[in-house]
Amino acid sequence: MNNLKLIENELVPVYETDSGEKVVYGMELHSVLVVKSKFADWVKNRLNDCDATENVDFCSFSKILEKGGRPQTEYLIKLDIAKEMAMLERNDKGKQVRRYFIQIEKKYKAAQEKLSLEDMMRIQLGMLDESKKQMSNHESRIENLENNMTIDYGQQRVLEDTVNKTVIDILGGKESYAYEEIGRKVFAECNRDLKHYFNVNARNNVPKKRFDEAVEYAKNWKPCTNTMMLICSHNAQMRL
Repeated sequence: MNNLKLIENELVPVYETDSGEKVVYGMELHSVLVVKSKFADWVKNRLNDCDATENVDFCSFSKILEKGGRPQTEYLIKLDIAKEMAMLERNDKGKQVRRYFIQIEKKYKAAQEKLSLEDMMRIQLGMLDESKKQMSNHESRIENLENNMTIDYGQQRVLEDTVNKTVIDILGGKESYAYEEIGRKVFAECNRDLKHYFNVNARNNVPKKRFDEAVEYAKNWKPCTNTMMLICSHNAQMRL
């Protein structure tokens, strides 16, 4: 999406992908068509009416609006599907947008046909080299992203539950004297050890790719010798 090139902007902005696919943004199409219904409802209904397939005819992604607030789902739609969506409005504006898309399709089809075989080969060779560079950069970005991603909310809850179960079992249960007297201390020690082991400043910042390792660490965690002796001492007092 960051590599889109704006190629037409007379009525609805039309963009071209690296592969030459013509696409439009759903929000921009919705705005030009002056649709009364909310964008989120309209785009889902129209894509369904067109039997559009996600990641084939369109793709969706989260977009932070300039005016702030919660992120909204945006759609990148292929031109032929956008043409159908405009037609389904069944009004003058929809007809105008559809004709506009048809003109763009004809324009770029004619331009493509004018390219000679030699030009095509030269362009393709150049694109191949550029594609290799972009792929290398893309792989590097993915690797950096994976290294920097932290566990998501669901994984945070799993890790939290694992830590809680481990510490409570070590303390002898929630009804134990040790749980009542030094429970907070033992929880703090477990979380401190976990953060130190994974070199993070908070438990929720454990790297996503090390989630399974973190859960296993929490399951097998044991407090230091002094803390274990303190737990035994407190629970012995309870039995007395």
